[in-house]
Amino acid sequence: MLKIRKVKTSSGKRAVQVILYKDYKRKVLKHIGSGKDDAEIQLLKLQANQFIKDYTQQLSVFPSDNPNMLLFIEHTECIGFYYGFFYTTIQTLIEQIGFSKVCNSLLQDLVTIRILEPASKLRSIELLKSYFGINHRRQNYYNEAPKWLELKEQVQRTVLSFAQKVYSLDSTLMFYDVTTLYFETFEGDELRKTGFSKDNKAQQPQILVGLMVNKDGFPIAFDIYPGNTFEGHTIIPTIKSFMKLHEVKNLTVVADAAMISTDNIEQLRKENIHYIVGARLGNLGKESFELLDSKIIREDGKTVRINTDKGYLICGFSTVRYRKDNYEMEKQLLKAKAIVDQPAKNKKAKFVKTHQEQLTLNAELITKTSKLLGLKGYYTDLDEATLSTNEVIKRYHDLYKIEQAFRIAKSDLETRPIFHFKDEPIRLHLLICFMALVISKHIELKTGISIKKFVTESKRVTDARMINSLTQKEIIIKGKLTKTTTAILQNLSIPH
Repeated sequence: MLKIRKVKTSSGKRAVQVILYKDYKRKVLKHIGSGKDDAEIQLLKLQANQFIKDYTQQLSVFPSDNPNMLLFIEHTECIGFYYGFFYTTIQTLIEQIGFSKVCNSLLQDLVTIRILEPASKLRSIELLKSYFGINHRRQNYYNEAPKWLELKEQVQRTVLSFAQKVYSLDSTLMFYDVTTLYFETFEGDELRKTGFSKDNKAQQPQILVGLMVNKDGFPIAFDIYPGNTFEGHTIIPTIKSFMKLHEVKNLTVVADAAMISTDNIEQLRKENIHYIVGARLGNLGKESFELLDSKIIREDGKTVRINTDKGYLICGFSTVRYRKDNYEMEKQLLKAKAIVDQPAKNKKAKFVKTHQEQLTLNAELITKTSKLLGLKGYYTDLDEATLSTNEVIKRYHDLYKIEQAFRIAKSDLETRPIFHFKDEPIRLHLLICFMALVISKHIELKTGISIKKFVTESKRVTDARMINSLTQKEIIIKGKLTKTTTAILQNLSIPH
């Protein structure tokens, strides 16, 4: 049995000791210290009580007994803070989505820190300790990372299942687009290749990333392609992979004009995949163009549907688009006329052509372009009875939501540039960023605020790290929720 004893010393002070009584014998187990007045003795007794608790490693039977009772301002120092609210919130979402059943704690933590402060994987491990007090050994990352490459399909199945429950996902309608991610190097390989860059980094190797989202913009699946791949060649394999993985029999894909080609149309029809894609009206053949010109009514909101070899061509007229198109055309005409009047090397313009080694205005193209002012076109294989013209246009306009997903991935999660130089780390990097994107987009959809604002508001709630100089114990004092963070938890269905 352990007891606290007070004895007088030769100097006249009183000493506080922890005594062990065993077999009717008494042993001084710990000399806590000496004090000259009651206040000092009281502090020494508190330290002695804490020593007994640590020594016996037993919890108190009294509910009111907690380490905070030993916290005195004059004997306490603040040594930092943790973002406990942020970590707890993201971890709860990881569990809600189902990632916790697929990924181990290290991968979950790397996804979490990606949202808070994007960094390299090793730097992220350091930040986990600094911001959350979570320790992961670097060697564990090297040991575990190769196994995570096999999780892509499981992660995508988990995401789809979550979306079906939370967003009433219609698996028969998906939106698809691609973007490029460049590398901080000028040396390429089989995956990292130079190509048309959406980041204006044409001289640097890149990869092409295809992303599928639902009508809300919630990410469902992704794929990676070599950087020199024509984006129109990615849609078929990505869609087929999605349908096979999730056993989808009937699907309509919405994509922009870059995805359409005669070969793609034939393959989509062969695979029984319906489509709604943007149409490049400037590339229309003479017969289709004349038919369109004869049928279109150039009044705001008027539409027309004609049959072509690429499916039904739907066109709508907008006065707002007309003003924009006309403004752009006038700028191009001024540039073309200036080049014709004063020819110069290496100067090109849309409405300029060469005739008998002389630069002239392309009158035929000018006429065609002027007739297309204010028009926007769409191709689909769905007839009017299956999907009305207005519904086709409406669904295509929802394609902007995939651009929002790319914005989050590129800007907030800093998916680009990529500093990895081998195939496996690149694919792992994209997997982590995809999982972080799923969580981020879910937060945006449920709370109505951007992920950037969510991070900012979460940082306002910090947990203070206090060190008790009497016991040398660290105590965490949780921060108080703000009105905004309370509302965030309510919108995310997280108890608080």
